[in-house]
Amino acid sequence: MILEVCAFNIQSCFVAEEAGAGRIELCADPLEGGTTPSYGLIKYALSHLKIPVFPMIRPRGGNFIYDAAEIEIMKKDILMCREMGCPGIATGVQLHDGNLDSDNLKRFVEWAYPMVVTCHKVFDGTPDASEALEVLINAGCARVLTSGLQKTAMEGATVLKKLVEQAAGRIIIMPGGSVRSTNIRELADATGAGEFHSSGILSRGVFNVSDPGEVRSMVNALK
Repeated sequence: MILEVCAFNIQSCFVAEEAGAGRIELCADPLEGGTTPSYGLIKYALSHLKIPVFPMIRPRGGNFIYDAAEIEIMKKDILMCREMGCPGIATGVQLHDGNLDSDNLKRFVEWAYPMVVTCHKVFDGTPDASEALEVLINAGCARVLTSGLQKTAMEGATVLKKLVEQAAGRIIIMPGGSVRSTNIRELADATGAGEFHSSGILSRGVFNVSDPGEVRSMVNALK
């Protein structure tokens, strides 16, 4: 099983790799829940880490409804990541009614190729999880980060289990949302998922750095 660490700085990237995490979701702006990191941070992470680095493609905080200018900005960021050799990205877009924007998701996947695309937690704002999952599969997304449409993954464990069963190997269901060393094993057993997402941050101080012991404990719990 794999632990993906959401890293808001290069220090967290190093912590994650050294503790045995399998992948990095690289973001800026922790107070906004993650936005597109700088070119310099992406480039540095790619050149200094051995585990995969998936930059977040999100031009701003707030909702996930984007106008034409923002979509064009996201396209340029996706192409930049592809040119730098990133193995994948995390992104998402929705419509005013809360449903996923299938047309733009398909464009994101096309622009990203051969990178793989993770749909981030925009998924949890959809009115119908089952329907939204099929939209992601049809768009060509490789995985979805979700807490089962609840505030935390543990609260959404029942829905997550149903999504894993519905996915049937067509897309990876990656639980995230207050995932910690104290609940990750229980979450794995309850959902049947094989990948999990956590920042590993125990104290949200000034630097928002993942805790080495916490990340290592989560990795060990999944073994």
